[in-house]
Amino acid sequence: MKYKVTVKPGSSQEKIIKTASGELTIYLRAKPHDGAANDALIKLLSKHFDVPKTTIKITRGQKSHTKQIEF
Repeated sequence: MKYKVTVKPGSSQEKIIKTASGELTIYLRAKPHDGAANDALIKLLSKHFDVPKTTIKITRGQKSHTKQIEF
């Protein structure tokens, strides 16, 4: 399964919003320093989709707000 996501790090709350086009906008508390936001993204997606963290991979956009997620 692949998703295009837009990540908003440094938010006051953590939530996932599905847009009309099927993309996900994800708000994270973590700041984008030393991969903390990417780690928080994987953890939040793991809880939301009820899958192990090891099955989620960021295939594009490691250092971008727009990412492609695959699991």
